Amino acid sequence: MKIAVPSRGSQIDNHFGHCDYFSIFTMDENKEITREEIIESPKECGCKSDIAAILAQLGVTTMLAGGMGEGAVRVLQGNGIKVIRGCSGDARQAAMDWINGRLVDSGIVCSSHECSSH
Repeated sequence: MKIAVPSRGSQIDNHFGHCDYFSIFTMDENKEITREEIIESPKECGCKSDIAAILAQLGVTTMLAGGMGEGAVRVLQGNGIKVIRGCSGDARQAAMDWINGRLVDSGIVCSSHECSSH
């Protein structure tokens, strides 16, 4: 499983379309991160860029994000990427929280809220 996180430094950027880059975490069946890579954000990242197709080609299946517009959600989902909005904090920790079932989508568009927990 591959998880993408729009990032700025080691933190989740509060808006998908404004991130510096995407942290990509590859997880194994034992819920461990086996690889971490960085994909530069397109100059005009967002629903009008080709980032969703690029991430899908890399095998990304889940996007953990802070805020995100409805257009970006549709484009990502159209490329087979599940979107979890409302995340903040350390990107690597968010990936671990997701794989361990501790995050749910906030359902909020273009907002920056803490990730919801079970």
